[in-house]
Amino acid sequence: MSDDSAEPADFEHGEFEPVDAGYVWIEFEGKKYRTYYETAGDGEIPMVCLHTAGADSRQYRHLLNDADVRDDYTVYAFDMPWHGQTLPPTTDDWWTEDYRLTTEFYAGFVAAFVRVLDLERPVVLGCSMGGAIVLELARAYADDVRTVIGLETTANAPTRDIGYLDHPHVNQEVVRPEWVYSLQAPQSPERRKRESWWLYSQAGHGVYTGDLHFYANDWDARGDLAEIDTDRSGVYLLTGEYDYSASPDDTRKVAAEIDGAHFEEMAGIGHFPMVENPNRLKEYLHPILDEIAMQ
Repeated sequence: MSDDSAEPADFEHGEFEPVDAGYVWIEFEGKKYRTYYETAGDGEIPMVCLHTAGADSRQYRHLLNDADVRDDYTVYAFDMPWHGQTLPPTTDDWWTEDYRLTTEFYAGFVAAFVRVLDLERPVVLGCSMGGAIVLELARAYADDVRTVIGLETTANAPTRDIGYLDHPHVNQEVVRPEWVYSLQAPQSPERRKRESWWLYSQAGHGVYTGDLHFYANDWDARGDLAEIDTDRSGVYLLTGEYDYSASPDDTRKVAAEIDGAHFEEMAGIGHFPMVENPNRLKEYLHPILDEIAMQ
């Protein structure tokens, strides 16, 4: 077992990370988005990483710096509109309406990113709400993706919306990170858990609740999972044993509905594996990536 306390990517003073960054303009549903992304690696297989609700691509910095992944994969992590360094739409008076993410927009925008960057049937890895939308990508966009990997995946998660984050008496920048901190495993390294805490201390007001509109209300794949053809798009699912919001049992139910899906419960991990314990995640993720690379 790996040393969970070790720094996943340890760099010396003045050393540059092997990560490039850029912006690509994406026009989707009649609006334009200046979309930020980071990329690393020169492998033949593209892999696109989707962040969690209310967060951004910084969650994947450890994976982007993983030399073992970069040999076979070219990794892309991007910020969805309204998140991180991707602005709200530049062609609309966006401030006059509340941000509300939907299943149709989410899956469609990910597919648009793949097409704009001309990525040939990438692997798509997503966590939490990203782990949910990969199921829709495998179902409705199988021609665009070769395999999906879902971390903390559910088919329906109504309990994620706690109902008061947008109340004027609630400080979202306090409540949100404290809640996120509680979703992580107790034995995950403290500095990694605090990294999640810090990321969730920073977001546009209302973005997290707008994401929860998708995740807790609009998203419901129950009844549609059997439509996923794993011969066209493979499905791998990994869920941490300490995740009580998207529990291992929730993900087992998803896997049971998809013929050919692979599921494994991850020991000693909570809801944010790529941030809270990237070394432990590698033990489960690398064998999957190796298997995909040999296909």
